[in-house]
Amino acid sequence: MAKPKQPPIVAELGRPETPEETFARKAESSRLYRKRKTINNLVYSLLVSLGLVIFIVAIVPRNETPVSFDVDFASEAQSAQGDFAEPLVVPQVPADWTANEAEIRTSADGVSEWYIGFLVGPKEAPTEYVGVSQGIGINPTWLLDATRERTPTGTVQVGGLDWVEYDATNLSPEDAGNRAYMLVHEQGDQAYLVYGNNRPETVTKLAELVAADLG
Repeated sequence: MAKPKQPPIVAELGRPETPEETFARKAESSRLYRKRKTINNLVYSLLVSLGLVIFIVAIVPRNETPVSFDVDFASEAQSAQGDFAEPLVVPQVPADWTANEAEIRTSADGVSEWYIGFLVGPKEAPTEYVGVSQGIGINPTWLLDATRERTPTGTVQVGGLDWVEYDATNLSPEDAGNRAYMLVHEQGDQAYLVYGNNRPETVTKLAELVAADLG
């Protein structure tokens, strides 16, 4: 009569596995297999998604023409004028100034702002930025925020009007931002701010044009 087959000795244990150890070992092997399979599936899915993105990018036609902004700010002002009793400023700027934005903005405390931003120089490679903001129904909080809480550095007369000067050109471009040099003229509950990120002369030119439009 054949002897019953003895369970194999496990080298790490120096003895046969108990039924509990056998069950635990198989369960762990199954868990590791599922984990490897999940990771493999994830990697495969990522590769498929990446390939799909590359394919879409390859087949979608691209416009190689550089984007240029040329907003008709006079038309925008005309469209918005019906909501305001105060005339919205529309400066007659030089031909090489291109408006890249023109809109009405409203602050949290209800102050309306007519804003126009200009890029100065060739459309393909403008050299600087200047902007004008007309605050309507202003208050001290709005004006403080608009001037970036900076201290006035003087007063100047441009276009027959008195302007408060905020000269921050001594700051780094990062700290000065787009209002490195700013001129502010107040009329009643309105304020006209002109500012730029580069040359004070360009900002002064815009102030002259704003003053001319105000008459």
